[in-house]
Amino acid sequence: MSRIGKKIINIPSGVQVSVEHTRLVFKNQKTSQELETHGRVKIILEGNTLRFEPMGEGAQDKAFWGTYGALASNIVTGLDKGFSKVLEVNGVGYKVALGHKVLELSLGFSHPVKYPIPEGVDMVVDKNTITIKGSNKQQIGQIAADIRAFRPPEPYKGKGIKYKDEVIIRKAGKTAKK
Repeated sequence: MSRIGKKIINIPSGVQVSVEHTRLVFKNQKTSQELETHGRVKIILEGNTLRFEPMGEGAQDKAFWGTYGALASNIVTGLDKGFSKVLEVNGVGYKVALGHKVLELSLGFSHPVKYPIPEGVDMVVDKNTITIKGSNKQQIGQIAADIRAFRPPEPYKGKGIKYKDEVIIRKAGKTAKK
């Protein structure tokens, strides 16, 4: 039995949910998101609560049950409160600038790295800190991972782009031979 699938999702007043056969449509004042479900999961929308039930007793049915419960919960949370990730840029000469729909990073390469900002995502740059905000949890995480991949933190000096709460295990450098 799925613990995540059993949870009832409470829908806040600012979010509307509609069911169209196997598709869920979530809307708030600004944006909308859709979730296409598998036929092995039954969608039950009662008042301001949403829950799922598996159609069968198989392991795959229960896996879909928990997965769609988590995805729907993340969409509701994203539309209500939003998600954010914070990245820190560490290194001598490493700079971050925010242009019109483009994030420009100077990371020690021969050229600046330009990352286009997708629709529905807000970025705030403060010194060498990048804050990524949006309503889609998967998209925010993927954008943060893409930006981090330009210059991941290295273990010797700690230079690179890292998540704010990430701990880099440092290594000792070479020692001189006697």
